[in-house]
Amino acid sequence: MHALILECPAVDRERLVAELAERGTAGIIEEELPGGRCRLRAFFEQAFDMPGGYWELQESVDWVAVSRSQWESAPVGERLWLAPPWDPGPAPAGRLRLDYETGRACGTGLHPATQLALEGLERTVRPGDLVLDVGAGSGILSLAAMLLGASRVVACDTDAEAVRAAAERFRQRGLRAGLLLGSVDAMASGTADVVVANIEWDVLVALKAELRRVLKPGGRVVLSGIPRERLEAVRAAYGDGEALEKEGWAALLW
Repeated sequence: MHALILECPAVDRERLVAELAERGTAGIIEEELPGGRCRLRAFFEQAFDMPGGYWELQESVDWVAVSRSQWESAPVGERLWLAPPWDPGPAPAGRLRLDYETGRACGTGLHPATQLALEGLERTVRPGDLVLDVGAGSGILSLAAMLLGASRVVACDTDAEAVRAAAERFRQRGLRAGLLLGSVDAMASGTADVVVANIEWDVLVALKAELRRVLKPGGRVVLSGIPRERLEAVRAAYGDGEALEKEGWAALLW
């Protein structure tokens, strides 16, 4: 077994993890470094050329088990239970199990911004709602909306890999959801009861008119992916709403 060692800024971690997963890694160990950086150790049967990394030959160790030991189950909000797919245990009483994918496109559900979006969905989704997931990534928020009672979910993303990954997750779970390769401007006006968007704060501001346009009267919006210091800029664009905060990140329920 060979280990590829990469160091990168923390903001690049998810992109690199997704790339390594696509290359067929047997597992990844992540290590936090000072200065907002991280080290990734990814395991492969054979070495290959990877700019910015170096290889080490490893002893015969079950690195898949070692890697999996880093991914834990955890509660989110009041009703959800995040779990890696290999965890056989049921969700605690009163919680809904939401499997997350390790190393797939656009997030696992463990990032604070994604957890804030999940908490926001808990507070806003009502049985029978149509939910629009803007910048859906791997589809974890769409799956959560279905668990929380949405009758239909439409997910859109401008990243073709993200759309493919989300479609695969839905298919594996026997779920049918609308998937669009593109942005919210493809949606008809007055479509959604709930819009959730966990994307960069400046894109949230730029999409203000489109997100308002697709809402039904009385619709609700969950905005996440907002660094705490940018919350007031997003609030100024959308108007007052309930703010949720976690580990330097914020979400706005509007």
